[in-house]
Amino acid sequence: MDHQHGPWSVDGNRGLHLQLLKICIFGLFWIRGVTWNFPNLGLLKLNTNGSFTSPTVKAGVYKRVVKRRQRIVEKSKKLAFVAGACPTVGVGGHFSGGGYGMMSRKFGTSADIIIDVKLIDANGRIQDRESMGEDLFWAIRGGGGTSFGLIFSWKVKLLDIIEKVTIFNVTRTLEQNATQLVYKWQHIVDKVDDNLLLRLFLKSSESPIRRGQRTIYAFFTTMFVGGVDELLHEMQDSFSELGLVKEDCIEMSWIESILFFAGFPRGTSLDVLLHWNNSATNQEYYFKGKSDYVQHPISINGLEGIWKLFNQVGENSAELQFSPYGGKLSDISEYETPFPHRAGNIFMIHYAVFWGGGGGGGMKNSQSNIAWIRKLYGYMARYVLKSPRGAYFNYRDLDLGVNNKGNTSYEQARIWGVKYFKNNFE
Repeated sequence: MDHQHGPWSVDGNRGLHLQLLKICIFGLFWIRGVTWNFPNLGLLKLNTNGSFTSPTVKAGVYKRVVKRRQRIVEKSKKLAFVAGACPTVGVGGHFSGGGYGMMSRKFGTSADIIIDVKLIDANGRIQDRESMGEDLFWAIRGGGGTSFGLIFSWKVKLLDIIEKVTIFNVTRTLEQNATQLVYKWQHIVDKVDDNLLLRLFLKSSESPIRRGQRTIYAFFTTMFVGGVDELLHEMQDSFSELGLVKEDCIEMSWIESILFFAGFPRGTSLDVLLHWNNSATNQEYYFKGKSDYVQHPISINGLEGIWKLFNQVGENSAELQFSPYGGKLSDISEYETPFPHRAGNIFMIHYAVFWGGGGGGGMKNSQSNIAWIRKLYGYMARYVLKSPRGAYFNYRDLDLGVNNKGNTSYEQARIWGVKYFKNNFE
């Protein structure tokens, strides 16, 4: 079955004066003396076999994926595209860095479905796929768009999806055999049906049984492209140890699942996706993240070592995300796009630690929290991909290295480049 339709394009900026006089974002790139004026951008164009018109929608510089998805659903509930689970993810960075999401085991990454772009090069010329050539078009689909020009429009193929998917979020603690469940999860998660993405989140918090003591919480957070009965059958065959029952599962549309994974209560209007406001919480916090790839299951002893490290950081302040691979991700060659993390990976790890910034405590607490996550990352070296150690470009980690403000040599850049891109960096 051909799951691809199109084209659909997202123009990355509204009518505004975008001035890139001197930008340095966390040392990731450095641009001087460039000024552009975009008078009529911000268009969402949807064309599926000629049946839809091309509506114009207002959009800002930070174009969130969820807004684009909601606009698709307004035209058809049976079409979708692959993108991240986090509702605040922006289109440009997500697409250009690869783009993992809750449908990636079925459809691949966001970069895999890009069919054209519009880019302004260093000479001020607007280029598309035909004019820029296949080498540059290859590079911007997972190699980081800011390295090659200013991308303001992406055209992607839309994907056929059934009207209902099934989701669940089941929690287990150490007292409920979480260690054994996480260990078993590693042995099946890349081999289950391609329609099933069984994600795992790990945190440390107060035990519900032993008051005053902490335990590990394992959240098995899942999306299945299919009905609840099919899901239960698959889970019984693959992961019966979890003890999933029908009451744990909810059938909903794929767009409603985005609200579920973002933590919104059932019945929340989809309009929230169009009017997302980060400033509503008015909270200041700091964050440090790192990533890894796992190709062999972590041992029970290895997991228990992680649990001990969790107890060395503040309660609820750290999280590990285990995101499964396999399926379509393994079917595509690691050389098809710059995003190289394909066959052979069981799952990806995202390490995260958070701390508050109120009362000037942000900088004060930074040193201890960053030291903790670096200690965890060092501990994990024996259990993850080596030679080189892997990293996901969209989880940018400045510990791996950054470009100089002036010229950066190939040998300098290779230190971090091969971690993100493997042999595609050569």
